[in-house]
Amino acid sequence: MTQGILKAKWWKIACVLLLVHTVIAGFLTAVPAKPILHETIRNLYFHVCMWFSMMFIFTVSLVYSIKYLMDPKEESDIIASECANTGLVFGMLGLVTGMLWLRYTWGETGRDWWAPDPKLNGALIALLSYFAYIVLRMSIDDEQKKARVAAVYNIFAYVMMIVFVMIYPRLGNVDSLHPGNGGNPGFNQYDLDNQMRMVFYPAVLGWVMLSVWIASINIRLEKINRYNHNKI
Repeated sequence: MTQGILKAKWWKIACVLLLVHTVIAGFLTAVPAKPILHETIRNLYFHVCMWFSMMFIFTVSLVYSIKYLMDPKEESDIIASECANTGLVFGMLGLVTGMLWLRYTWGETGRDWWAPDPKLNGALIALLSYFAYIVLRMSIDDEQKKARVAAVYNIFAYVMMIVFVMIYPRLGNVDSLHPGNGGNPGFNQYDLDNQMRMVFYPAVLGWVMLSVWIASINIRLEKINRYNHNKI
């Protein structure tokens, strides 16, 4: 059933339409005139959505790693690894768009690309832990051993991500520049008006669907590669 949904065309068409809407409306519709943020608030439709997509696809990777440990099938390992790879892509895009946002808001304009913010540092640690996941897979030749060790490490990497990205920055005694963290109010409370919601929520859905689309392509390619390798 899942494979049938992934092969269907309707959700891919919906994904394209949602992202076209995001780009056009994201740059052309009016946004609240907020101090410091100004027009950079439009990055909400891209930067935040990249993180949502990363979280979603990493969660799928986690589920299939656990599924592999319970029932060691090659398909579960392929899905877990390719979803992790896809999540890294969106994580890097989220980091880059965040750095651009930072440069023109938090830091001295035109100079600063990084700030001592717990969420920024936590995001970097989370991405590095998933890069280590890829290195770990590349360092083991035996396919079954690779899959088992990677599945266990994937659980650890996911927990690290939740702790450093979702939990630690939200502690009241931790200073953070991010909305909704370190005691700061979230976007819903002071920036995200009804007009922005009409763009933001479709944007989240569109980017998440794109992450699933990319992951599904990577999964099929990996299956073909392994099939060809086994034939040799």
